[in-house]
Amino acid sequence: MGKAPKRHSAEFKFRVVLESIQRNSVAGVAREHGVHPNQLTMWRKELLDHGAQIFERSASKQQDELRKQIKHLQQLVGKKEVEIDVLKGFVDFYAPPDGR
Repeated sequence: MGKAPKRHSAEFKFRVVLESIQRNSVAGVAREHGVHPNQLTMWRKELLDHGAQIFERSASKQQDELRKQIKHLQQLVGKKEVEIDVLKGFVDFYAPPDGR
């Protein structure tokens, strides 16, 4: 039976890729961290190809948060409008006929 493949965290991959880019050395960095150079090359390619999505996700997360907040505030406004209508009904019902 073969060895089970190692699982590396996203933080580890990012650190190793960043170091390999800064030092411009795939083989040396791969050797130091116990990673096959081909694997490190794949991680580098993935980062360079999809790195811009990191910034898009944070913007979309912020938009999702704002949408949730807007929805919550709209629900509160709707609830307050219903409460105001109910209170107006009570005032009209219990107001004396002479308007005092």
